[in-house]
Amino acid sequence: MSDSRSQSPFWSYAFRPFFLLNGVSAVLLIALWIMALHGDAPGGLVADAAWHAHEMLVGFAMAAVAGFVLTAVATWTGRPPVSGPVLGLLVLCWLAGRGGMLFAGALPPLVTATLDLAFPVLLCALIGREVIAACNRRNYPIIGLTALLAALDLVFHTGHRLLAVYMLMHVILLLITVIAGRIVPNFTANWLRARGHAQLPRVSAPLDRAAIAATVATGIGVAIAPMSAVTGGLALLAAAIHGVRLAGWCGLATTGEPLLFVLHVAYLWLPVGYLLTACAVFGLWFPPTAALHALTMGAVGSMILAVMTRVSLAHTGRKLHAARLTVFAYVVLAAAVVVRLLSSFAGGAYLGLVDLAALGWIIAFIIFAWVYWPVLTGPRVY
Repeated sequence: MSDSRSQSPFWSYAFRPFFLLNGVSAVLLIALWIMALHGDAPGGLVADAAWHAHEMLVGFAMAAVAGFVLTAVATWTGRPPVSGPVLGLLVLCWLAGRGGMLFAGALPPLVTATLDLAFPVLLCALIGREVIAACNRRNYPIIGLTALLAALDLVFHTGHRLLAVYMLMHVILLLITVIAGRIVPNFTANWLRARGHAQLPRVSAPLDRAAIAATVATGIGVAIAPMSAVTGGLALLAAAIHGVRLAGWCGLATTGEPLLFVLHVAYLWLPVGYLLTACAVFGLWFPPTAALHALTMGAVGSMILAVMTRVSLAHTGRKLHAARLTVFAYVVLAAAVVVRLLSSFAGGAYLGLVDLAALGWIIAFIIFAWVYWPVLTGPRVY
């Protein structure tokens, strides 16, 4: 895979601008949220939990989805990557959406919705064009999932904000379930095989389907009846299935390469998050906010950081090895997630621990932006 010589390397593949924007937005969006919680945000932004959730899902997470999927589609289909002016237009739509949401209080709702929806709609159209043109039937479900993200963003703007946010979260978790199920055992097997390991990851199609079904069912339950015993039972089942799935991927054998091991750690937040969801439903120890942040800050945030660091190196011809600063970012983010979960039990110290968790998140993504800026903006090394 080589960058085109007819254009800037930065616009040659979607992962380059979107991973960089993702790292920067991860810092700015959380900084704005913490300022809003303290009443110090610029532009009259208030501590609106729906705005925070929407921007972390549609702004932060979907930027990573765009960067990864549009880059992967070129490999899956054998077609030229989405690049140049078309990629620039998609980036412009993402920026317009963030501006529209930031100044939503000063704009007519229709204008805000139009600005925000342009990005997910165009992303779905581009993914659909590439996959369908190549008759790449195996990845038709990816088109469906990105279309669902766009549809749920529309639902958010029709006023059903809480329902849309929970469904958006679980569609992104479903994407993680599908994509991680492909890449984590595959990367792990390649790494272990190269080192002469006899035991390789176990992949089971029925277990993969069960993980997808459990994720879908739990997501619907959490969105429609969050405190139902049925939802709690589904969450417990999802935790067990994701745990069994992860256990078969030989994660402990990869501790010698943090760039690979972190993918297993990130996936671990899925069974943990669903277990905490069940605990919240049945009134055992953990409140719903702990489960929510285990799945979002933990599973979504950690997986995004893990995938961005690996894909950026792989697609620019660099050695697949995590630098010390990158490993530090992994550790800081993991610690931040734990602090955010513990904040639920902190009583009067709650806001202080939220600030500390946010600081850890910000440091992790500042490190990513700092270390990977030259990687993402420069040419391939070979």
